[in-house]
Amino acid sequence: MKLYGLEEHFVTADVIEAWQRRDPHLAEPMMKWAVASDITPALLDVDGGRIAAMDDAGIDTTVLSLTTPGLQNLDAAEAVALQRPTNDMIAAAVRRHSERFQGFAALATSAPAAAADELRRAVTELGLNGTLVNANSRGRALDAPEFWDIYEAAEDLRAPVYLHPSVPLPVVTEAYYQGFSEPVNSMLATGAFGWHYDAGLTVLRMIVAGVFDRFPDLQVILGHWGEVVLFYLDRIAALDKLTALRRPIAEYFRSNIFITPGGISSHKYLRWSLETVGVERIMYASDYPFNRERAGSARRFLDTAPVDEADRERIAHRNWEELVARIRR
Repeated sequence: MKLYGLEEHFVTADVIEAWQRRDPHLAEPMMKWAVASDITPALLDVDGGRIAAMDDAGIDTTVLSLTTPGLQNLDAAEAVALQRPTNDMIAAAVRRHSERFQGFAALATSAPAAAADELRRAVTELGLNGTLVNANSRGRALDAPEFWDIYEAAEDLRAPVYLHPSVPLPVVTEAYYQGFSEPVNSMLATGAFGWHYDAGLTVLRMIVAGVFDRFPDLQVILGHWGEVVLFYLDRIAALDKLTALRRPIAEYFRSNIFITPGGISSHKYLRWSLETVGVERIMYASDYPFNRERAGSARRFLDTAPVDEADRERIAHRNWEELVARIRR
């Protein structure tokens, strides 16, 4: 049984330099962790060390993605200048290790038209399998119409968009995620809760804004078991009578959104997701290197999951392979 990991992050030295020019003190927690922590070497490694970690986890193929905040906190000119070489670097790593790596494009979302053009190049010329974007771009949530050029390109290419969390806006962080000591403040605002809530709200805003009515074939992947929002669909249904959407909100989760664990190895959450969206909408992700699966634990999570063999194969590889097979090159 082949196992794909879909939320597997890296960073480049050029991107780190750009982050440091913008924020020399690395005030944003994710940048600090990426640039100056014990996971930095793993993020920079897209060769032997990463493959060894995949072997240890039991993951056969990783889909590389630029770690948050990616290029999305940079001004438009710098982000545009970096997106092409970053994606060329991903494609080079895939060529070196074609059986082990695939790639999601990094996009300069602050320049949506240029980002859409780069997505087309990355898919049709470089062979990348869609894009990973973070939930806001220089303080703008990705439901805003200014970003719809990207969704139009993705739908036209039939290329998936992995919507990844980003750190909540400073005003939100100050209001809700402060008042404790470090690193509690930072973790509360990011990996413990804040950025999951933020990403879930972003995809909900995309639905309510009509993104999926305008682009009905757009496919979005949402990590961490649906970024909180998946568990509140019955309550969110209160919006159905208040919007002009073509369908109830929950139905978009069963037609336009895929779910991954994103490093949360929970059979309880898996059961809920199976009941809520169905096995055809679930794929695997380990969230490397922020989460480290070891001694075969990624494969063991699926081997011991409360599903039959056919469903296990769907989650491990078939759903992703079918999604990739639809991409227009």
